[in-house]
Amino acid sequence: MSRRTKKICLFLFSISIVLISSIPSLGVSTQLDFDRLILESQTEDNELHLLRVEHYLEIVAEKSIGRFNVWYAFPPDYQYQSPILLHVFDDTSEEVLNYKIENDTCIPNKFVNFTISGINKDEHKLIHFTAWVLVKHHNFSDLPINVDFPNKSHLPSATKKWLLKTDVVQLNSRLIKYRAKLFKMEHSDLISYAKKTATFIKDHRYQMFLLQLKFNMFFSQDAVTTLLINGENVGRSHLACALLRLQNIPSRVLLVNNDQGFWTQMHYMIEYYVPDYGWVLLDTTRAKTPFNTSRQIVNRVCYPEDENNTKTDYIFKRMKGEERWIWFSNNNVKPFYVDCKQGSKSQMFSESIVWTCDLVADACFDTTRTTFHQFQKYLGIGLTGENKKYFENAVGFQNEAINRMKIGNPLEYYYNIKRANEEYNKIIV
Repeated sequence: MSRRTKKICLFLFSISIVLISSIPSLGVSTQLDFDRLILESQTEDNELHLLRVEHYLEIVAEKSIGRFNVWYAFPPDYQYQSPILLHVFDDTSEEVLNYKIENDTCIPNKFVNFTISGINKDEHKLIHFTAWVLVKHHNFSDLPINVDFPNKSHLPSATKKWLLKTDVVQLNSRLIKYRAKLFKMEHSDLISYAKKTATFIKDHRYQMFLLQLKFNMFFSQDAVTTLLINGENVGRSHLACALLRLQNIPSRVLLVNNDQGFWTQMHYMIEYYVPDYGWVLLDTTRAKTPFNTSRQIVNRVCYPEDENNTKTDYIFKRMKGEERWIWFSNNNVKPFYVDCKQGSKSQMFSESIVWTCDLVADACFDTTRTTFHQFQKYLGIGLTGENKKYFENAVGFQNEAINRMKIGNPLEYYYNIKRANEEYNKIIV
């Protein structure tokens, strides 16, 4: 976008916000005029995606216990993704006394912390909640075509932890080393090597995967086992990390909810680091890299210490794939799984796609991030009086912003998110 075009877009955006602020509800025809003017002033569209992940977390107790806490992985502020709001549904068990969003020590991860008053032996409780997330579409079209394999000493220090071997990413395996050597002989640059890794992992001994699926008999999801007999997306992710790390390419597993269109648990994919560019998504299930940002909600960036999860089978009755990302303060409480129709489950929904100019997209995204930090700060701390009123007003504006984005109106979305932030700024604690 040229400097002159940016100035025009900024001018029109500013006028639009002023006019929106002066009336309770902008007319449809007027809004279309503003949208048309802004879109006509740009040289390239930018997509905003409103996504939502809904969770049914059902828990059961092995013995009667009193007050305890449940922590659940929550979408972080992450590159092109920003959470908007957490909503807990009314059918959640009344024993949920409080909930708040906390920062993990492993940046940028977050989790939602539920405080439960108690539970009896063999009793089931439900926590039903949803997280709204705003995502800026990025398809990595600006990724360089040819990138040299990195020198470990030249990598940013913050990325080097994702070069380590773990129990499930076995860098000392001769089989994996041999495969990585073959790939490097065929592909002399990082990008083509990553693409070869993606396609190989999905197709390699795929019939073995189908047999495991047919007989409901999945084995350890580590890199070596996956190389030998294929595996589920968590095993494929571990194998991808092994093949990439052996070439000094930092790579890490992501725990996500993606757009599969049906109730499931979690999905695993990875991202790898490209020097002088950043992290790039790779999905071994779809055998594709780069993979665009708007197809999933990232719930956790897995550190090496997160990887040691070789539990089998999280599609069918045992449903273990999500269990590692739910923490309990009492060992007598467990998640309850039956299948994707009963018990614990989750699903991502794509609520809307909005095309707008870079300026509007950036304004919506940046203000969403700032406002969410305020929401997280004050959620669950027991506000009273005027402070409680300001908090409730702010949440109301956030909900209205979501409603505006659902119908494709980024300007009114921005206005309401901005109003929410203003309400949070009134809180004094």
